[in-house]
Amino acid sequence: MHVSRLGSGPRVVLVHGSVANGAATWEGQLRLADRYELVVPDRPGFPPNPPVERLDFEEQAPLIAELLGDGAHLVGHSTAASSPCSPPASRPDVVRSLVLLEPPAVGVASGNAAVDAFAAAAQEHWRSGPAEPRAFLEGFLRAVGSGRALPDPLPPELEQGARTLMVERGPWEADPPLRELAAAPFPKLVVSGGHSAARETQTPRRGVAVSLRGSTSAVASVAVPATAGSDPVMSRRDMTTWCKTGAQDDIPPGARCDGRHGR
Repeated sequence: MHVSRLGSGPRVVLVHGSVANGAATWEGQLRLADRYELVVPDRPGFPPNPPVERLDFEEQAPLIAELLGDGAHLVGHSTAASSPCSPPASRPDVVRSLVLLEPPAVGVASGNAAVDAFAAAAQEHWRSGPAEPRAFLEGFLRAVGSGRALPDPLPPELEQGARTLMVERGPWEADPPLRELAAAPFPKLVVSGGHSAARETQTPRRGVAVSLRGSTSAVASVAVPATAGSDPVMSRRDMTTWCKTGAQDDIPPGARCDGRHGR
């Protein structure tokens, strides 16, 4: 697994989601290298790694755990928020804080009509969706409420990301260890964009965040407005504030997206 390391200071591990690799997802946060050590993995299957035939978030968890070193803030975006859930639960002594951006925790909110409909549509898309990467990616983006316009043809890196998405294990199979996370001593933050009924239910206050209530440490959940065609990615200022203080009751006023990403 390719890993980029930038800067020096307290370690922050930034784990990207689906479609886009680490550099594309965290472009707006890389400037934090002026005060933090940024560890940015490119998950297996995403450039510059070679293509894979299958991608399983459970198999990635040990790879992410190794990157925590002796202590780190851990940030997982979307699908990657399924894999970061395991390392902090198994190594709570080295996690300084945990941030989950749009975690697709379908199982946490099963029984909700919007979530169940999303999960069923997503599974059908994976089973019988288009075999052509661009068409598959278009269908996926519609399903998650993204208005992102795709270039035609897809650039090589984006096409590889789309092909990896097609062989990635679905988040509806994830069973994050929320009870263990709630008992862990580090602060947690759950962020959503508030632009999709299914994803909103899965994330702040009614999904993962609700499951973490009663935690032995601070828990915050917040909706960061998503710009057109994008998901919420914490800005440089927001990330700095979180890492300095450990946890906030809320994101600083005026928070905005500041990054490019896939899922």
